[in-house]
Amino acid sequence: MKTKILMVCLGNICRSPLAEGILKQKVDKDQVFVDSAGTASYHIGKQPDPRSIAVAKKHGIDISTQRCRQFTPMDFEEFDHIFAMDKENYTNIIALAKNGKEQQKVKLMLHQMSTSDHEVPDPYYGGDQGFEKVYQLLDSACEQLAQELNKKYSG
Repeated sequence: MKTKILMVCLGNICRSPLAEGILKQKVDKDQVFVDSAGTASYHIGKQPDPRSIAVAKKHGIDISTQRCRQFTPMDFEEFDHIFAMDKENYTNIIALAKNGKEQQKVKLMLHQMSTSDHEVPDPYYGGDQGFEKVYQLLDSACEQLAQELNKKYSG
C-alpha cells in the first residue's frame, strides 16, 4: 500500500508545490504518492508561482504541470501524512480535523530539523533569494523524510 503525503501552505503556489516536487524526486513513486494543497482558495487551478517554477527548474525539477487546489477535510481520509509549511497553516488544518486521529497526521514540515522556529518562510513578497532559501530548507527536510520512507520500504 502506498504512503500518501500532502504538503500544505497558504496559497499552494510557492512552498507546497516546491515541497511536492522535491519529495517526488527523492522517493519511489510506486511506494509514495505526493500531492500539495493550500489552506486558502486564492489560486485554485493556477500554476505555481513563476519564481517557484524557476527555482525548481534551476535544480532539475519541473513543477510547471502542477495545479493549485484547496485543502479539504477529505484530505484527512486520503493522506497518511500532512505537512504544514508554517504554524498558521498548521492551525488552520488542525481546525478542520474531526478527531485526534486526523490531528496526529498533521506536522510542521521542518519538525524533524533543528531549526529554531520550525517554519518554512513564505517567499511570496520577497525577492528571488527567498525562493532559493525556501528550496534549500525544503530540500533538506525532504531528504530526511525520504530517508525515513525509503527505510520503511527497504527494511
